[in-house]
Amino acid sequence: MPNEIATLSPQPLWGHFANLNAVPRASKKEERVIQFMVDFGKSLGFPTHVDDIGNVIIKKPPTAGMEDRQTVVLQSHLDMVHQKNADTTFDFATQGIKMLVQGDWVKADGTTLGADNGIGVAAIMAILSSTDIPHPAIEALFTIDEETGMTGALGLKGGLLDGSILLNLDTEDDDELTIGCAGGVDVSARGSYVALDTPAGMSAFALTVKGLTGGHSGMDIYKGRGNANKLINRVLDGLSSYGMRIHSIDGGGLRNAIPRESHALIVLPTDKVAAATAFVQEQQKVLAAEYRSTDPELSLVLEASTPPSTVIESSFQKKLLQTTYACPNGIYRMSPEIPGLVQTSNNLARVLVKNGKYEILCLTRSAVDSEKNDLARMIHNTFSLLGAEVETSGDYPGWEPNPQAPIIATMANLYREMFQGEPKVAACHAGLECGILGTNYPHMDMISFGPNIRGAHSPDETVQISSVQKFWTYLLETLARVPMK
Repeated sequence: MPNEIATLSPQPLWGHFANLNAVPRASKKEERVIQFMVDFGKSLGFPTHVDDIGNVIIKKPPTAGMEDRQTVVLQSHLDMVHQKNADTTFDFATQGIKMLVQGDWVKADGTTLGADNGIGVAAIMAILSSTDIPHPAIEALFTIDEETGMTGALGLKGGLLDGSILLNLDTEDDDELTIGCAGGVDVSARGSYVALDTPAGMSAFALTVKGLTGGHSGMDIYKGRGNANKLINRVLDGLSSYGMRIHSIDGGGLRNAIPRESHALIVLPTDKVAAATAFVQEQQKVLAAEYRSTDPELSLVLEASTPPSTVIESSFQKKLLQTTYACPNGIYRMSPEIPGLVQTSNNLARVLVKNGKYEILCLTRSAVDSEKNDLARMIHNTFSLLGAEVETSGDYPGWEPNPQAPIIATMANLYREMFQGEPKVAACHAGLECGILGTNYPHMDMISFGPNIRGAHSPDETVQISSVQKFWTYLLETLARVPMK
């Protein structure tokens, strides 16, 4: 199947994408893809540098006749979100992504595809390896760990780049020119609890919420999709009135992915099983109705299981369900100035309660730093009521729009000329690296664009073939029209 991908048009881009997707590249585990990119740069004979944190910089001189143009930084991140369906057998540490062509779209077989941000990486590779594409001097910046903390961008020092224009190739709608984004901060609550022997006269069950759509916790948060951690907590809270006791909870995964599944092992008094089962069946109908348009495959399942030896102490169980219920999730505030833009949100990304320990992870985003910090503080105080040790980490700034940047007018006019339409010039709620990079390169004009990608951060991730072609021609024409120095 990679051979089929490599023959798509534009062939150089898709060929590099197929090669890239053969390399495992989870966030914080980028050693192999860093080496892959270093080998690539050196094979072309271009100066190739790995900085102290692992970012790779490859510099290519201008083509003939383009020496008097401004130097352009082409930037994408090397890491990808590793997510798979529960019924998919796949080892991200050793296997390359299995790709499929379905009509005008490319997807993976039960896993994330890595088009975010692999298509951007592949496009840069295609330009670096080209011999017939006119372009100014290029500085290719491949950052690491964008998806779980942006530590690559945060660690990039000033003075390594000379470019005056940065093209970030990491957005997911081909009619958008992104000129600003939200900042973010991780909120983590951890602690321990007392586990007691399972009471007599109890029957064990596995409770599962699955089939949710999931998606990107920034770009897709406005769509109102179900969060598996919130939904299972809602059902567990209701089951408490039937004498339910919890052994363990395991829901969600990465902070930047809306949780699609959550699992709990519980016990119920045997004489309450029939009534509790009827409650769960009713909740299935209720949730299916509430989320029929956003999560049509939502499923709530209660199945008999092997009885656990212990359950969570009852007073802690009550506080756990109450605080998780109270934790904000989804949109917190819309922008009062930019119609349709989410200003502040939170994603309750991970809930793990097992073996006397618990961990609850959130990603809080906002275009306004003070509001981001206020919401993070709210979450901090919520889980402090549980007795948790709560910390914030990975704080990164938003990217303040500069509508007057010359590159914005250049690319907007070019879009109108090439596609006879009006581009959407706007900020987004996702976290992009531009705001961070701008702290050490404040005089660099920045803009972000890319092809149509759907379902990023989930196994439903797809990228549109015709849109990649559009993106490619737009990128090449942009490079050909870079202003003079």
